[in-house]
Amino acid sequence: MASEIHMSEPMCLIENTEAQLVINQEALRILSAITQPVVVVAIVGLYRTGKSYLMNKLAGKRTGFSLGSTVQSHTKGIWMWCVPHPKKAGQTLVLLDTEGLEDVEKGDNQNDCWIFALAVLLSSTFIYNSIGTINQQAMDQLHYVTELTDLIKSKSSPDQSGVDDSANFVGFFPTFVWTLRDFSLELEVNGKPVTSDEYLEHSLTLKKGADKKTKSFNEPRLCIRKFFPKRKCFIFDRPAQRKQLSKLETLREEELCGEFVEQVAEFTSYILSYSSVKTLCGGIIVNGPRLKSLVQTYVGAISNGSLPCMESAVLTLAQIENSAAVQKAITHYEEQMNQKIQMPTETLQELLDLHRPIESEAIEVFLKNSFKDVDQKFQTELGNLLVAKRDAFIKKNMDVSSARCSDLLEDIFGPLEEEVKLGTFSKPGGYYLFLQMRQELEKKYNQAPGKGLQAEAMLKNYFDSKADVVETLLQTDQSLTEAAK
Repeated sequence: MASEIHMSEPMCLIENTEAQLVINQEALRILSAITQPVVVVAIVGLYRTGKSYLMNKLAGKRTGFSLGSTVQSHTKGIWMWCVPHPKKAGQTLVLLDTEGLEDVEKGDNQNDCWIFALAVLLSSTFIYNSIGTINQQAMDQLHYVTELTDLIKSKSSPDQSGVDDSANFVGFFPTFVWTLRDFSLELEVNGKPVTSDEYLEHSLTLKKGADKKTKSFNEPRLCIRKFFPKRKCFIFDRPAQRKQLSKLETLREEELCGEFVEQVAEFTSYILSYSSVKTLCGGIIVNGPRLKSLVQTYVGAISNGSLPCMESAVLTLAQIENSAAVQKAITHYEEQMNQKIQMPTETLQELLDLHRPIESEAIEVFLKNSFKDVDQKFQTELGNLLVAKRDAFIKKNMDVSSARCSDLLEDIFGPLEEEVKLGTFSKPGGYYLFLQMRQELEKKYNQAPGKGLQAEAMLKNYFDSKADVVETLLQTDQSLTEAAK
């Protein structure tokens, strides 16, 4: 699944039930398997405005995200569809469809605010879908954007917030795309034709004045201008006759309004061509596991009653990835050392000469897989672990040498010990005969290869352990020699 994601249909990523946001663990498992960079396109808007139709088009499918055919909101929570990017090889397109805002059946719009905020936080392209023109009513319905500073923290320090601190948000926030459905007016401003983008910019023009009404007028426009410096607008004609709208996903293209078909094609081409990979502040490219971490961090903060903090999310991500990078580096070190070291080595230097280049490789593995290692905390941890692993290999090398020497001593000197037990040397001159044989066996031991660092120490220990036997043989020899005289 790492190179090619096969989701035949969308799956709920964040479930919204009983005013609680709950993450679907199966969806997280799918994200965990996506090693490619992800382009995340999220759409929000009032319920029953045709969001899901556009998302299905981006997925290259006629069906997928549920369109519904009644006045009730159909999508609950946030649904995810991961597909191979149709225009950019090596990237995965992650589509996020959200439940309709301001559903009258919900009563409380607090969860709408969180759904809106999560869509902004998780996406690289954020689509706001609405019906009709950009008028004051449309701006009033987009009040969620004015609440973003109340819902999201850019910095973990408490005094960093507010619209004036928008520079901190811009590094994290996505491209803003406003899609206007069932648009029936001529695109004109002051009697002159304009593009849809120019229409959007004109609609975001601020009024002069400081009275309450002017502030209310300017606030959503100011937020959009400051939070979303990259903006785009698309207009769509009504796709078909009103009676046919309820079965939009089953209609053939020739049954749809020609202008609408062209507008959808232009929209999908733009989104797929120009939507960038999700990138965090500092140029951190987001892949599936990183997106999973962001989902968990943000939803976890909301569930705990705190504000999602973008800086904390990045630090949490760094903690997870840097810990994994340390483990990956240590695994590489252990695997390479085990492959390349033939224990026991004859000298300590031989082991250290093997250790050093592998240690450098392990550090490279860490640097390749880590990011935002503040104060090199994790690299220092890796250094300490590598020292411990090196010492463990040194000890193991000594232990292997000791075991090898012990077996060799038993094999070589075992027959001599049997001769001692049988009394072969309990005779006049026996002691010197024993010493002669032992000297020959010692030479044989010294010539044996592969003993390692403990060769001399083990031989000395062996001789020391047999000192009493040798002393007894000497005394016996002397006694028998005296008796013979």
